[in-house]
Amino acid sequence: MADAAVKTGRGLAVGLAAAACAAITLAAAGATRTVTIEGMQFSPAMLVVKPGDEVAWVNKDLVPHTATAPKVFDSGPVPPGKSWLTKAPGPGRYEYVCTLHPTMKAVLVVE
Repeated sequence: MADAAVKTGRGLAVGLAAAACAAITLAAAGATRTVTIEGMQFSPAMLVVKPGDEVAWVNKDLVPHTATAPKVFDSGPVPPGKSWLTKAPGPGRYEYVCTLHPTMKAVLVVE
């Protein structure tokens, strides 16, 4: 009977350890944050994220747009009704633009 209790205790400990590891992995994976492209502007105009977060640009406009920070990220043309997802780069402030409509500008801050 004592052996059964020890085995059950070990099983519970292994299960709890596995659950803790899974929770840490999920926390380390980061969140997904969204930038909406609509009305010929990026919203929000400044987004603050953490390293490891994913950023999705969702084009709700009637024309294609890009999200381009030279030498950092470039979505290429994102068609209307589509989106583009990328992992946030390392810490820093990244000004980006729609290369098809250069008056459209915004900032991604990774801290």
